[in-house]
Amino acid sequence: MTMYAYRCPNGHVTYPGHELCPECGEEQTDEIDLSDRTAEVVTWTTNTATPPGVRQPNSLAIVEFEVEDESVRAIGQLAEDAEVEIGDEVRPVYAEELRDPDAGIREKASQEWDGYRFDPV
Repeated sequence: MTMYAYRCPNGHVTYPGHELCPECGEEQTDEIDLSDRTAEVVTWTTNTATPPGVRQPNSLAIVEFEVEDESVRAIGQLAEDAEVEIGDEVRPVYAEELRDPDAGIREKASQEWDGYRFDPV
């Protein structure tokens, strides 16, 4: 699995992708692989009252990737036991399960459980 941001013909970059650019309405056509890049922590928090199937405590971060002349932000879990501060550099790390599929109320096959966490560099 790859962590993609998307660019429209006017150069706007978004994550996650949308059919149309949220900024100008043009179709997003270019994929930009973020999985091999690093990002900067913009802010972070730790949630101690998590939903069923989500690890407890669960630290989340908003991070910012620099993509040529643009920047794009993403939110996601921090790697387990990761300690970060605003301004720290992190990298996306693939995780097969971001939460326990058996703890949900929806049919397991109806959702994707994998994604990316952020790990300090």
